Parts: sequence; C-alpha cells; structure tokens
Amino acid sequence: MCTAHLERETKYLEERYKVAWSVRFRAMLREAHKLKKQFTPVDYYSPNHLCSLLEKELDNLLSETLDPKYKELIAFQKRITKYRDYVFTFLYHPDVPPDNNGSEQAIRNVKAKQKISGQFKILSAAENFAILRSIIDTAIKNNQNVLHALNVIADYNRI
Repeated sequence: MCTAHLERETKYLEERYKVAWSVRFRAMLREAHKLKKQFTPVDYYSPNHLCSLLEKELDNLLSETLDPKYKELIAFQKRITKYRDYVFTFLYHPDVPPDNNGSEQAIRNVKAKQKISGQFKILSAAENFAILRSIIDTAIKNNQNVLHALNVIADYNRI
C-alpha cells in the first residue's frame, strides 16, 4: 500500500469530519516512516518492539466503532481492514518503499509518449514499448549500464 496516498486520504478525512481517528491514523503512518528511516539491514530480520506497537495501534484503530454519519471514514476503515496485512509491508522488507512513487514515475514515460505521439497503432507496438521501458527502468534502478543491459538481451536473442 502506498502510505503517501493513505496520508493524503486521511488528511482529507480529517479536514472533512474533524475526528481524532484520522489524526491518529496519520500519526501512526508518520511513526512508521520514521522507523523505516532508522532501520539498519539487520532490523528487518529480527523481531522489533516498535513494529509490534505500530501493528497493535493499527489493530486498535481498525477495531474502533465509528459514528455511522462518517460514511467515507467508515469506507476507508473497511478498506484498510481488508488490506490490513499490506499496510506495514515496508517495515519487514528492506527493498519495499513506503510509497509507490517509483512505480508512478515509471509510467510517466508511457504517458509522455501517449501525449506526444498519440496512442499506439497496434497492440504489439505497445507491448514492445512496455518491455523495453521495463528493461531500461530495471537497469537504472539497479545502477546498471542501460546500453549494456540491452546488448546482453540482444545477444541472447541472437542465439
């Protein structure tokens, strides 16, 4: 789950309904962000008391009964309950960021191409573009030389 989107949504709910629940939810997310920044590689593979406290706070928030007049807040609580196991995934895996900014940045190239040159005329062109873009983005994220990565794939396909 993208905590940036969750924070934005709870800020809206906080402004709309002026209830403590959304304030506490946002505070919990901020604490999780701080904790992630403090983690060393070893912290991901051993039990962590602070993670347990955050998990307990999340469970407390999700088990609270909200006033029925806060329909959007109740819908948010139900959605978080449904996807509860994924809220703190980033605290248990070092390579998982707390937000999906990287994924959103990856699709910007597609949107830019779409705006500049329009839609793809045939499906295979769109698929080929997506494959190449994925290879390039993966190489960049792994600090690899993009041309070398493309050459390795081209050489492999010649065999």
